[in-house]
Amino acid sequence: MGDSQYSFSLTTFSPTGKLVQIEHALTAVGSGQTSLGIKAANGVVIATEKKLPSILVDESSVQKIQNLTPNIGVVYSGMGPDFRVLVRKSRKQAEQYHRLYKEPIPVTQLVRETAAVMQEFTQSGGVRPFGVSLLVAGFDDKGPQLYQVDPSGSYFSWKASAMGKNVSNAKTFLEKRYTDDMELDDAVHTAILTLKEGFEGQISGKNIEIGIIGADKQFRHALS
Repeated sequence: MGDSQYSFSLTTFSPTGKLVQIEHALTAVGSGQTSLGIKAANGVVIATEKKLPSILVDESSVQKIQNLTPNIGVVYSGMGPDFRVLVRKSRKQAEQYHRLYKEPIPVTQLVRETAAVMQEFTQSGGVRPFGVSLLVAGFDDKGPQLYQVDPSGSYFSWKASAMGKNVSNAKTFLEKRYTDDMELDDAVHTAILTLKEGFEGQISGKNIEIGIIGADKQFRHALS
């Protein structure tokens, strides 16, 4: 039977050393809408597709890009309800840090705390892994930063990354277009072109979302 007999157990390793529920969570991420992030020399941009389940849905009620703090934003691919839980936990952690130290939480520390929550849900009974991957964009004293956090709790800093159902094409496109001296305006343009690669129809503010943060350290939506 291979690993399949272990697919319903979160806390048991299969003989090949896998936690199969983690792979199922990554499958949920891979079937989600495409999201991407690009770190420029003077800021960071994150972008995502926003396909509504019905034309009757009010698009203003669907936001895939959220602020965690005034200078940190996040986007996801995967399951929306899981994303909302992580956003709430991350905002709470950022507020606790701010109350204790009277200064904004560093991007790396907030990413580490969020990843720790996701990792805890890979080793506890009665829960399941979060079915989302996150791209966290921020700007602090260390400059612009972009991190990807996966359901296993692993996280890495990226110059540019993508996730979701069109991930291979998007990453190939980003590898060809990315340069270390890219400015924020060029990064936004590249993000739109990357989404357009796997997009059907006309791109507009109704079917994509873009969030940017520059040297002013204020994360904001570029489109809404």
